[in-house]
Parts: sequence; structure tokens; C-alpha cells
Amino acid sequence: MDLGLEGQAVLLAGASRGIGLAAARAVRETIARFGRVDVLVTLVGGSRGDPGVEAPEVDWDAVLAANLRAAVTMTRLVVPSMKERRSGAIVHVASIFGREWGGAASYMTAKAGLIAYSKACARELAPHGIRVNSVAPGSTLFPGGSWDRRRKSDPEGIAAFVARELPLGRFGRPVEVAAGIVFLASQPASLVIGACLNVDGGQSRSLI
Repeated sequence: MDLGLEGQAVLLAGASRGIGLAAARAVRETIARFGRVDVLVTLVGGSRGDPGVEAPEVDWDAVLAANLRAAVTMTRLVVPSMKERRSGAIVHVASIFGREWGGAASYMTAKAGLIAYSKACARELAPHGIRVNSVAPGSTLFPGGSWDRRRKSDPEGIAAFVARELPLGRFGRPVEVAAGIVFLASQPASLVIGACLNVDGGQSRSLI
């Protein structure tokens, strides 16, 4: 299948600290080198600090900045040039815990906000030829990640979690999440606008 991505300028935004300065430089340098940004993928995230509803303001600020405000900043920076060309695709990486309960309160709130922001952008930007969607990964394992650390510190507990929560009997892999992102950015997904695609191996319980 021809995905229509050959020769496209794709910007992957994964930094969660110093996003303002880094984002302005990343967009500027990409446009200077390739003349445009065809696809933006925001890969920011993570939970930190107190996971409860009474977490201090500094923890809430950090989680909201990493999971939501960074994506807002990157989107604002690439949209003007996409509007000029009347073409572009934006994919925000959210989480199944932005669609249903699970994880820290601040993390869920930020990811739910990101999904809502993606939908708002999709409706507003579609008339300009810009498609916006989001991806909701489930529990994904990679070296050095949070699930990797938890598995090493509590192998029995994580084994029980996998048996209880993951229908495939294993964690997701980054390459599987990447496949969902690539599809949403591709030409075959030209009619997919404002969607949130679960890539979770059946982990989530939401009906929508």
C-alpha cells in the first residue's frame, strides 16, 4: 500500500522540558532545511510527582506542561505554514487513560485534555486542508521506560497485572504504536479527522 509519505518532512516532538525555546528552534530549522513541515507528531508525556488528586501545584504544572501544553505549543508553531500550503497532518500521542479512568489524576486530566484539544483542532483546521488526530496507546514496554522499571522492581506484581489487564498477555511495543501514528499521517487516512485511535491490544474498557 502506498502511504503517500515518501518525501514528506516529518517533525517528531518528544522533548518535555524547555519546550518553548526548543520548539521554536525545531520548527524553524525544519522549515529552513526542508521548506515545510508536512507532518507533526507530538510524543510528549509521562507522569511525575504525587499521583493523587491532592498533588501539589508544582506536580500538576509539570504534568500538564509535558502532556498538554507542549503539544499546544508545537501545533501553534506549525499551523501557519500548513495553512499557507493548505496541507498537513498532525498526530498527538495521548493515552487510553485520557479516554477512561486509570493512572494518576494529573496524567488522566492532561491526556483527556489533549484528546479534546485534538478534536477542537481537527474541526477548526480541516477547512484549511490540515488533518488532526490522536493516538491512545495502552501499556507499552520499552527499555528504560516506566513499565520496564516496574517489571524489574516487582516482577510478580507486573506479571499479575499483565495476566489481569492485558488480553494479549503482553505489553505493547513502540513499533506497534508507531504503525498507528504512520497510518493516521498517511494518505489512506485522508477521511480520518478528529479521531482518537486506540492502540492497546484490547486493554481499554471504554465503549467509545
